[in-house]
Amino acid sequence: MTTTIDSSQAVPVAILPRATARAGGMHPLGMLILLAGAFLPIMDFFITNVALPSIDVSLHASTSSLELVIAGYGVAYASLLVLGGRLGDRYGRRRVFLGSLVGFVLASLACGIAPSVGVLIAARVVQGATAALLIPQVLATFHHTLEGERKARALALYGATSGIAAVVGQLVGGLLVSADIAGMSWRPIFLVNVPIGVVVMLIAGRIVPSTRSPHPAGIDAPGTVLFAATLTSLLVPLTEGHSLGWPWWTWSLMGLAVVLGVGTYIVEKRTEARGEVPLLPPSLLVLPSMSRGLVMVLVFSIGFGAFMFVFALTVQNGLHEDALHGGLAILPMALLFFVGSLFAPRLISRFGRAAMSAGAVVQLAGLALLVAVVVMNWPHVSLVALAGPLALVGAGQFMLFAGLFRSVLADVPTHLGGIGSGVLITLQQSGLALGVATLGSLFISLEPHSVSHAFASVEWVQMGIVAILAVGAAALPRFTKVSANAPVIDS
Repeated sequence: MTTTIDSSQAVPVAILPRATARAGGMHPLGMLILLAGAFLPIMDFFITNVALPSIDVSLHASTSSLELVIAGYGVAYASLLVLGGRLGDRYGRRRVFLGSLVGFVLASLACGIAPSVGVLIAARVVQGATAALLIPQVLATFHHTLEGERKARALALYGATSGIAAVVGQLVGGLLVSADIAGMSWRPIFLVNVPIGVVVMLIAGRIVPSTRSPHPAGIDAPGTVLFAATLTSLLVPLTEGHSLGWPWWTWSLMGLAVVLGVGTYIVEKRTEARGEVPLLPPSLLVLPSMSRGLVMVLVFSIGFGAFMFVFALTVQNGLHEDALHGGLAILPMALLFFVGSLFAPRLISRFGRAAMSAGAVVQLAGLALLVAVVVMNWPHVSLVALAGPLALVGAGQFMLFAGLFRSVLADVPTHLGGIGSGVLITLQQSGLALGVATLGSLFISLEPHSVSHAFASVEWVQMGIVAILAVGAAALPRFTKVSANAPVIDS
């Protein structure tokens, strides 16, 4: 039975029905094209790390400006993700996907030809904003058009894409910077998005189904502004604080972030009490899969973001490898992550939470071996010796990625898929930035004394995080399989 909702009535989000109508499924190539569209923005968050020294030489940028090249993208990305999901629900996910992809390609072109660091920072902010509008459409389209195992597989592949894009970002960045194509140094790391983006755009316009929510919510302007201000007030000082010596304004902004966060919650609670659907519906956030899964996504992303940042610095600053070898060093982790992601949907459907816990244990073993190799052999650590532990880390991570993304959206109503997707990726992106800002700062503070000790200290913290995830998987909704094509989740 299908229930019709009058949007003018005061209906709590928690009791809105699941939409039963689907958009006729999706061509397999359409799934891959959407994943390709998601790959580029995620990769671009990480690809800049290995290029910062070249950007410094080319544009004579200060340390603070270089930090803003990364922070500007991350803050805009995290701040607007939920709004991106809302716009797709209301105006059509394919339309928003294609429009934001055009913006992302143009912003990438502007980054690649930027004549000054100021122009580069501005272009990166626009690039992050368009990425935020693009990414939620991918998960929401999967959520709306796919069922059963196909849906589970798509969500798992999205999780795998997120992880692979992060790893490949540093690898491709190292390759392009070292190649120095046509003497352009770092610029190809942005220009490569242009032809790829155009191809994705042309194919997506023909085969990606057009979907939108049957009950689109209005744009929550107060909630959007407050939420963006909260994230900005938190992430900017955490990103810039260390390089600037933690001036008074960084502490003031973090205090303001707490006040704005409380204000956001109060405004969203009142908006929902009036029968409207706020940007961050409190009743959506208390669904079992959201309340439990989002915490684990945040914690996992903090550890993952810190690892990628710290490992790159350890290889380049500590072992004195160039950008190319720094990128190649992470390749074993990327390969195992990719191969494992192909089997993740089936393993999770069969073993559920146990598969996630097993993945965490494998990752924990890989991290422990990695620390042992680094500490015991320092400073004569070969990249070959790191390959085995990194492969274990990648093999464990793919299971956590796939399981967490499937769990969080498990009981989100279809018509709120865009909002749920936006919240999920916002927490993921915020976690990545927080990991770099917190554990990255710990590494930088310890690095002058001993790079190996700094690396080990950060990785011991990450091992604690992974151990928490291994135990915490039991708190997620339980996966059960009622039929071959329709896995469901019970709380």
